[in-house]
Amino acid sequence: MNDKLELDIPVLLPDLPDAADACLDRLVATLTKREGVERAHVICVDDDTPAALCIHFDAAKLPLPRLREIVRAAGAEITERYGHAIWQATGINHERRARTISDALCALPGVVQASASSGGSVRVEYDRRETTEEEVLSALRKLKVGIEKRVSADDHAGHDHGASGHGSAEERHSSGDGHDHSHADFLGPNTELIFALACGALLGIGFAIEKLIAGPPAWLPTACYIAAYFFGGFFTLREAIDNLRLKKFEIDTLMLVAAAGAAALGAWAEGALLLFLFSLGHALEHYAMGRAKKAIEALAKLAPETATVRRDGATSEIDVGQMVVGDIVIVRPNERLPADGFVLKGSSAINQAPVTGESIPVDKIPVADVVAARAKPDMVDPQSRVFAGTINGSGAIEIEVTRRSSESALAKVVKMVSEAETQKSPTQRFTDRFERVFVPAVLVVSFVLLFAWTVVDEPFRDSFYRAMAVLVAASPCALAIATPSAVLSGVARAARGGVLIKGGAPLENLGSLKAIAFDKTGTLTEGRPRITDIVPLGGTDESELLATAVAVEALSDHPLAQAIVRDGSARLGGRALPHAADLKSLTGRGVTATADGETVWIGKSEMFGKDAIPALGQEAQDAIASLRENGRTTMLVRKGDRDLGAIGLLDTPREAAKSALLRLRELGITRMIMISGDHQKVAEAIAKDVGIDEAWGDLMPEDKVVVIKKLAGEDRVAMVGDGVNDAPAMASATVGIAMGAAGSDVALETADVALMADDLAHLPFAVGLSRHTRGIIRQNVFVSLGVVGFLVPATIMGLGIGPAVAVHEGSTIIVVVNALRLLAYRD
Repeated sequence: MNDKLELDIPVLLPDLPDAADACLDRLVATLTKREGVERAHVICVDDDTPAALCIHFDAAKLPLPRLREIVRAAGAEITERYGHAIWQATGINHERRARTISDALCALPGVVQASASSGGSVRVEYDRRETTEEEVLSALRKLKVGIEKRVSADDHAGHDHGASGHGSAEERHSSGDGHDHSHADFLGPNTELIFALACGALLGIGFAIEKLIAGPPAWLPTACYIAAYFFGGFFTLREAIDNLRLKKFEIDTLMLVAAAGAAALGAWAEGALLLFLFSLGHALEHYAMGRAKKAIEALAKLAPETATVRRDGATSEIDVGQMVVGDIVIVRPNERLPADGFVLKGSSAINQAPVTGESIPVDKIPVADVVAARAKPDMVDPQSRVFAGTINGSGAIEIEVTRRSSESALAKVVKMVSEAETQKSPTQRFTDRFERVFVPAVLVVSFVLLFAWTVVDEPFRDSFYRAMAVLVAASPCALAIATPSAVLSGVARAARGGVLIKGGAPLENLGSLKAIAFDKTGTLTEGRPRITDIVPLGGTDESELLATAVAVEALSDHPLAQAIVRDGSARLGGRALPHAADLKSLTGRGVTATADGETVWIGKSEMFGKDAIPALGQEAQDAIASLRENGRTTMLVRKGDRDLGAIGLLDTPREAAKSALLRLRELGITRMIMISGDHQKVAEAIAKDVGIDEAWGDLMPEDKVVVIKKLAGEDRVAMVGDGVNDAPAMASATVGIAMGAAGSDVALETADVALMADDLAHLPFAVGLSRHTRGIIRQNVFVSLGVVGFLVPATIMGLGIGPAVAVHEGSTIIVVVNALRLLAYRD
């Protein structure tokens, strides 16, 4: 696999002329701050040609799926030139086999990136101008890899293909399904274990005949041993042949050489014992890794296969893949919800733990404004929003579908977890580099020992036997599986707890954090500010101030704008509003629009007096200062040349914030900082309330990036936000963490770690699990290297092949079982 890639990726930018430059800048800024990116720039040729995103990056540190997510989150879409597929496969029984398949796929013309995991996931990114998906599947068939199902549809950055498209993310099957499963599974999923046990049985029979029974033909024990060779070496030989085709010399080849050497010396029993222990170890490793794989597969089975839908007044049961946006679904008590949507009728308590990890059922009520919910489904209140795979309580409800089954939060989690399986952690990249040096060194040492008889007074047979024993003892089997097994288990456990961790690198990095920076609004606070103060200026009537503010802010999606519209409308009591239009956002400062033919500015006091906006009068400045002194977020409203007044808002700190921060300190997070665009005094008031010592206010979005880069230069730091406005800052942090990702596509795609629930209490669980995973990885690497360090000198001193293989394979099982302990992790 190439370590470094340079790609020109065609992208489509939103048809928003006023925001085009900002979109480009945000895209490039977000990418260039990512670890592994050396350079990124966008080339725009003309209006008829899609923009080309040229990026120079380290493929090991930034896999192409993460690049795709970042591009989408920045407001652009990758065109159809590059294909993308993830499959669940059979025939990948261990990490060495996964590496072989990855290398073989990367060698195919047109394949940009490819990786396979010991959990059975295969991910391929390919250039459609040079290859096709069917050619990739054909290559997999030649490698004896069977495709069980396709986990993710080839969505070309999220485009919907309709009913005739790719289908459900959970149910999509390849064209070869049912016909090209691995030939190695002809006796079922436990074929390898059956062969290993058959090898052991024949070995035992041959030994019994040779040692315990007198009179049988001399050839009979040897025949049993030869048969044991067949069953014990069947899978090992297949793997060795595949590796040799790729000009790779791995553990499987070493074992065959050692077994063949034993046979050449007439030591058939020892050779059969070697193959028995090695094949048994592989089979048990495969079985144990299957446990972690099943934990991930269980996610895909959470959503029901059918749904009761009402269309044109008639009720019918249909396949979930046939549901479309706008369908009305009837959910009976205790049923699983088949789709993401919002509640239209009825009320119930819904168990959202399968998706968000919330420990208690959440009460749901019908949405207040159906028209607004249909227009902006992502803005629906959490108490009316529901997700596929969650479990209804005792009340019957009707929901309206807002996402197809292949686009639900659950489907995206399944897809992203499968991608995460195939992405390597820093420790795994280190062990891969170590093996590239270590295995050739072992071969050299064994070759030297082969000629020890020329120096030491011993027969060639003994020197050959010792060389083979060292060859077996030094093979880093346990090291190869040490990190992948822990990462697979950790990612699966996190997903089950409502936390999506996108690969081994974020998993390890999260566990090494010493500092965390929090965005204020929506993270440490509820994100639902309310109007607390209205201060008219210059004799302005309060109702005129509110009417102007509500009319303009109704055009915006910002949380502060929604608060002004909600509370302001309630105070106005149905009064007619002026006609507002031409809203323009002044990022990080406020908005401007026209109302009744006059220009209106609404925003922070700092936006006035700059960029041709008239400065504030003294009365307005005094009003703002008074509100800020009391910890209020302030919005100044100007219409034409008049300061209409100031509006004070207050956002409530989250109930879980204080306890969550306390638990983070107990886990070893020594520094926590709140960063906010609010005035410094407002930021300090909220920080004091939740228990944070450092509060940095008055920050524009670009200032937040500078702050995070400064913190990252001092120590490993995470950035926690909502994933929308905080994307550049998240990209600059060691780990970007988004909250409430189940209800936000942008949050789900932007972050390295996504808390599916809008609940800060899940952050300590994520950090604790990551710390525990790092500990397991260190233990596994220590055991792996320790066993090799013991066996190499022991075999040089005379330890036999049989005991060496027993200890060697035993360490592999210990490593895998140790990793599986993560599946039972408790916060």
